[in-house]
Amino acid sequence: MKFRYCACDGAGQSLADVIEASTREEAIELLRGRGLFTSEISSAESAGTTQRRGLRWGRGGRLKHLADFSRHLQILVSSGTPLTESLVVVERQMTHPGWRVVLGQVRAKVEAGGALSTALAEHPDYFDAICRSLVAAGEASGELPSMLDRLATLSRKQVKVRNIVVGALIYPVLLCAVGLAVLITLFIFVLPRFAELFKSLDVPLPPTTAFLMGLGHFVQSYWWLVLGGGAALVFGMRRWLASEQGKRNFEQWLLCVPRLGLLLRNLATARLARLLGILLESHVPLLESLALVKQAAGNVCYQELIGRAEDAVTRGESMSTVFVGSPLVNPSVAEGIRNGERTGKLSTLLLHVSDFLDEENDLILRSLASIIEPAILIVMGALVGFIAVSMFLPLFDLVGMAQGGRR
Repeated sequence: MKFRYCACDGAGQSLADVIEASTREEAIELLRGRGLFTSEISSAESAGTTQRRGLRWGRGGRLKHLADFSRHLQILVSSGTPLTESLVVVERQMTHPGWRVVLGQVRAKVEAGGALSTALAEHPDYFDAICRSLVAAGEASGELPSMLDRLATLSRKQVKVRNIVVGALIYPVLLCAVGLAVLITLFIFVLPRFAELFKSLDVPLPPTTAFLMGLGHFVQSYWWLVLGGGAALVFGMRRWLASEQGKRNFEQWLLCVPRLGLLLRNLATARLARLLGILLESHVPLLESLALVKQAAGNVCYQELIGRAEDAVTRGESMSTVFVGSPLVNPSVAEGIRNGERTGKLSTLLLHVSDFLDEENDLILRSLASIIEPAILIVMGALVGFIAVSMFLPLFDLVGMAQGGRR
C-alpha cells in the first residue's frame, strides 16, 4: 500500500514523496529509520480521492483559490523568500483540502528541481493554460513576482465580475422559487378543498374556475406523469445543450435577446480584452495569446471569432479587420483595437477597454435587476390574484343567488 507523506530531515528541509508500506504505522517507522520526521501522512488513494472531491465541490471557487495562491506567492517571492519555502508557506495557508494536496505535489516537483510552470501543468483543472503561460513567461524573463501579480489581478477581476452577476441573480431566482412554491401549495392543498365545497354546493362554475379545477385534478391524478415529463424535458435539454449544434444555437439565441444579449456580449468582450491585454503586456507572442484566449472564451461564437483573428494574423493581416465587422464586438471597442495596433499600445488599450466595459456591465446588471424584480412580483401577484378570484367567483354568485331568492 502506498502512502503520501510530508516530512522534515535533520537539517530542517521539508520534502514530500510516496512510500510503500503495509500500514500507516509501518510507513512512519520506515521514515523515522531514514532520519525523517513526519508531519503529514495519508494513503495515496485517499489523497487522490480528496483531490478529486475538492475539485468537484470547489470548481466554482477555483478562481478565488487561484487568486489567493498567486497573491500570497507573489508577496513571498517579491520579498526575497526562496520559491520552495514560499510554496511551503502558501500550502500551509490553504484551507481547501484539494488545493492543499495539489500544492503539496507542486512543491515536491519544484523541490526536485522542476520548473514551477511544469509542476502547474500537471494539474490543468486547477491551473488553466493562461495561468501556466504567465508563470512560464515570468520564469523565462526573471520577472516571476510581477507575473504572479498580474495573475492575481486577473483572477480577482474575474471573481468580482462573477460575484456581481451572481448577486444580481440571487433575488430574482429566490422570487421565482417562492412563487413556484406558492403555486404548488395552492394546487396541492387549497384547490382540492374548494373542489369539495363546489361539489357539495352543486353550483355552475365559471370557465376560469372550471379550468383551475380540471388542472388541479390532473396534477393530483397524474402527478407521476408531470414529474416524468419535467424530468424528461430537463434531460432532453441537457443532452441538446451538450451537443455542439445545440450549444451553438442556444448561445447564439442568448446573444440576440434584447438587453440580455448586450450584457452577455459586453461581459465576454471585457473578459477577452482583459485576458489578451495581460498576455500581451507579459510579452507573450500574439498568436500564442490568441490561442490561449480562444481556449478561455467559453462561448462558441467568440471562439470562432478569435479563430478568425488567428487566421488573419497568420496571413500577416491586422487582427482588428476581423473585429471591426463583427456584431459580437462593440464598434467603438473594435475601432480602439485598430488604433492600438497602429500606435503599438494594444495591451494598454485592451486593459483600459476591459475596465470601461466592467463599469458599464455593472450598471447594466443593476438596471436589469431593478427591472426584473418588480416584473416577477407583478407576474406572481397576477397569478395568485387570478387563482383567488377564480376560486371565490362561484361563492359570489351563490351569495347573489341567495340574496335574489330572499327578495
